[in-house]
Parts: sequence; C-alpha cells; structure tokens
Amino acid sequence: MRTAMGVWRWRRNPLRRPTDLFEAWVAFAALVCVLVVAPAIGWVAGLRVDGTLQQAAQEQRQERHLVPAVVVRPAPESAADVPADGSADVPAEVSAQRTAPRRTQIVAAWTAPDGSSHEGTVPAAEEPPRAGDRFRIWTDAHGRLVGQPLDPSAAAFHAGMAGLAAAIGVAALGETVRRLVVRRLVHRRYIRLDRAWAAAGPDWGRAGAGS
Repeated sequence: MRTAMGVWRWRRNPLRRPTDLFEAWVAFAALVCVLVVAPAIGWVAGLRVDGTLQQAAQEQRQERHLVPAVVVRPAPESAADVPADGSADVPAEVSAQRTAPRRTQIVAAWTAPDGSSHEGTVPAAEEPPRAGDRFRIWTDAHGRLVGQPLDPSAAAFHAGMAGLAAAIGVAALGETVRRLVVRRLVHRRYIRLDRAWAAAGPDWGRAGAGS
C-alpha cells in the first residue's frame, strides 16, 4: 500500500521537491519488483528446482527396487535398552524415550535384484510380526536397504514451495530497499530543515528582518 501511495508524488506541484520525485520512482521500481520481477524469478527458480528433483526422482526409480522379504524372527533388544541389573536410576528423558511407542524391529531375509541373498534388521511391516510373514522393502540393485524413491508429485510440490519462497524473498528485498531509501531521504529532509531553521530562526519575527 505504501509503495503504491508513493506514486502520487509524480503529480506536478509547486511544493514538490526533487526528492519527492525520486521517492516516486523508487516506489514504482519496488512495485514492479513485487508484481513482475518477483513472480518471474519465483517461476524460473521453481522450474529449475522441479527439473532437478524430477531428474533425481527418475534416477531413484531406476536405481531402487521393491523386492519381497520374509520375516525370519523378531530382532533382539539392544543391551542398552535394558539395564544389566534391571534396576532404576535412569534419567527421566531416557525413560520416556523407552516407554514411547516405537515400531518393532525384525530380522528379515530377501533376495536382491542381482540374485544375491541378504538378511538384516528392518522395521516390521505389520504388528505383531510373525515368522514367515511376507512384505516388500526397497533396496538397490545389490540388495542394500534404501529409502522409498522420491514421488514426482512430491517433487513438484517442493519445487513449487521453492519458487514461492524465492518470489517472496525477492519481493521482501525490493520492499526493504525501498524503505531504506525512503528512510534516508526523510533523514536528509530533516537535516535540511534543521539547517534552514538555524539560519532563519534568530531573525524570526524581528522588524525589518524580512520575515
């Protein structure tokens, strides 16, 4: 709103100062930055991020495979989870972490796309897990566990958020520069006013002083 209001200073007026016209041009430049430059930069940034993420998602879909696995047995609890003597004297935050619900770990076996056999600890797909249950996990071509590939729709969402953030950042930068320039102009106006008053103040109201 303040940026748009600065345009009124273009109007011809006997009292208009050169700094008023300069301030109007600064307001116009900030308005163009908010309405044109910021959306354009946000669009370009979004497209580039989307291209990068979509390429990464495609590579992950090619390199990662969903393979069948079978439950062998429940994974043994870590010795660090249960005190050796079964006693207390455990910090409250550690106790809270132990009592918080967490996904059961199991030992599973699977065959990699290259034909090699693997066995390892993974989170249970169902609760409670039973030996012989079958489920699917993501691995690479050699059977190493990996995360799920990036979904194209999720990549597009993140790219859109990145473009929006870039547009907001450019718009905020333009408005910040405008405010700094206006603040500097106002400061200079007050300095000139103080100098003019210091020159005319001592003679103010005196007869024959031209006041």
